[in-house]
Amino acid sequence: MFRYIVRRLLQGVLTFFGATFIVYSLMFAGGGDPIQALAGEKPVTAQQRAALTEQFHLNENFFTRYLYFLKDFFTGNLTSYTGRNVFENVGQALSLTGRIALIAITFTIVVGVTLGIVAALRRGGIFDTTSLVLTLVVIGIPSIVLAPLAQYLFGIQWKIFPVNYTFEKPFTSLILPGLVLGALSLATAMRLTRASFFDNLRADYVRTATSKGLTRFRVVGVHVLRNSLIPIITFLGVELGNLMGGAIITEGVFNIPGIGGQLYKAIHLDDGPTVITFVSLLVVIYIVANLVVDLLYAVLDPRIRYE
Repeated sequence: MFRYIVRRLLQGVLTFFGATFIVYSLMFAGGGDPIQALAGEKPVTAQQRAALTEQFHLNENFFTRYLYFLKDFFTGNLTSYTGRNVFENVGQALSLTGRIALIAITFTIVVGVTLGIVAALRRGGIFDTTSLVLTLVVIGIPSIVLAPLAQYLFGIQWKIFPVNYTFEKPFTSLILPGLVLGALSLATAMRLTRASFFDNLRADYVRTATSKGLTRFRVVGVHVLRNSLIPIITFLGVELGNLMGGAIITEGVFNIPGIGGQLYKAIHLDDGPTVITFVSLLVVIYIVANLVVDLLYAVLDPRIRYE
C-alpha cells in the first residue's frame, strides 16, 4: 500500500506539471497584449509598458516565463497583472467554493444515494418510475436555467433562502447555490446507485446470504450496500473536482466571489497568472480526490490489493 501511495503521488506530480504546462501554453498561445487588455481603452505610456513588461517577464521566452511562474507559485509570490498578490484572493475564493461544493456533495450523498437505493428495492413501482422521470428532467435542465429558477422560487416568491450571497449571512446564503449545484450530481448519483444496487441484488452472494438465514436488513444494509458503493465513490470523487471547477454559472447567478467568479474575471482581463494559479489548484484537488477514491476501493472491497 505504501509503495502504491508513493507511486500515485509521483504520478500526481507529473500530472500537475503536465497540466500546468498545457494550461500555461494555451493561455499565452493567442499572443495577445495582456497589458493593453488590462488597461482596456485607456492609453498605456511607454514607461508603464516597460515597467510592467519587466515586472512580469513578458520580454523573456516562453519556457523562462513558465519557470518564473513555477517559482512564484511555490513561493507564494505570484502577482496578477492588476498588481495584487494572487494568493490574497485564493483563500476566500477556495473557502466559498469549497463550502458550496461541500453542501452539494452532502446533498448528493444523502438524497441521491438514498433515493437510488429505494428505487432499486422498488424497481418497476411508482416510486421507481417517477424518480427516473424526475431525474431525467433535472439532468436535461442546464444550470444556467436551473439557478435563476431556484433563485426566483425559493428566494423571491417563497422567501426561504436569501436571493444572493451576503456577508451578513455567510452560511444560509450559500445553501441554495449548493443545492442548485448538487441537483445535477444528485440525478446522476441516484441513477448510478439504482443500477449498481439492483445488479448486486441479483448476485449469487445475496441468494447465499439469504439462504443462510440473514435478515433482509443485514443482507441489503451490509453486503449489497458495501459492494454497490465502488462506482458511486468513483463518481463522487470525480464530481467533487467538477463541482469545484464548474461553479462559474452558479456563482455568477448568486453573486458569489468564489473560484468561478474569480476565474471568469481573470479570463475577461486576460490575467494569465491568476487563471493558471486557480487551474493549478483545481488540478491539485482533482489529484488528491482521485487518490482518496483509489484508497477507498481497498476499504470497500478487501479483494482489491495494491502492490
